[in-house]
Amino acid sequence: MGTDNGIVDAIDRALIAELQRDATQAYAALGKAVGLSAGAAHDRVRKLRERGVIRQTTIDVDPVALGRGVLAFVMVDSSVWMGDASASFAALPEIQEAHLIAGTASVLVKVRSATTERLQDVLRRLYAIEGVSGARTTVVLETFFERPVHTS
Repeated sequence: MGTDNGIVDAIDRALIAELQRDATQAYAALGKAVGLSAGAAHDRVRKLRERGVIRQTTIDVDPVALGRGVLAFVMVDSSVWMGDASASFAALPEIQEAHLIAGTASVLVKVRSATTERLQDVLRRLYAIEGVSGARTTVVLETFFERPVHTS
């Protein structure tokens, strides 16, 4: 069994794919979809959670419906190593993701805001983070698709 030895096997991958498709399905339906009993499916999912393979169960919400229709990616430049600045980025609620990166910038952030004026405000607050020396912002006009992490 994959979850016992620390390796994610084919059944675990199938369970993860099913949960990504519909995380609300009952363990009986989940088990049936991957060839397990409800109890065995439940046990595997529990072990995947304990090991941190499944980090959380969540819902997918339309950001426009919540007043966060402006999506931007910001490449943040810095004058210092930004490895200790994660809390500063996390303090800005409009930032959905922040990644320490290698390349021409130091940090890449994904920002969702209500308007471009609110995006400007986020950028002002980004510049207030110690060590930030510049930013290049790309505003998304249309999202073709977003997908979860593939299991294969």
